[in-house]
Amino acid sequence: MIELTYDRLGGRLIGIGPEGVDYDRLGTRPRWVGGLELAYDRGGTRLRSIGRAGIEYDRLGSRARAIGDLDLDYDMAGSRLRRVGPFEVTYDHLGSRVRTVGPMTLEYDRLGSRPRRVLLDGAETTLSEEQLIALFWVLNEAEQAAGSAG
Repeated sequence: MIELTYDRLGGRLIGIGPEGVDYDRLGTRPRWVGGLELAYDRGGTRLRSIGRAGIEYDRLGSRARAIGDLDLDYDMAGSRLRRVGPFEVTYDHLGSRVRTVGPMTLEYDRLGSRPRRVLLDGAETTLSEEQLIALFWVLNEAEQAAGSAG
């Protein structure tokens, strides 16, 4: 089991298990997840890489197609992520919350609004770099979607 930790106000993810998530000076944009630096484009809005894994975007530059060797697959409407590399992304019955990212199952807080824990299949107790990238991407995308909706 891996705990997800948030800042005092509960709005920003600051830890994925032992891996810290560090933010820029304004505290609005993640800069590091564990030992992986997050690089952004010149405007500072679009993530360009997570560690050594570069992020490729579609022709319009609005939707990511790949993170390094991890291809991203979306539903028919192109709005909901279905797969990050080998990791299938599933949602709850209403389709609003991510339930699993491959072998990682997300458990939510009492209100059901924020993931609190990640359960791993089998005897695993740590995330591989590939799993960390996939999980961070999914959590970050969900946080951005929630921020733009509210």
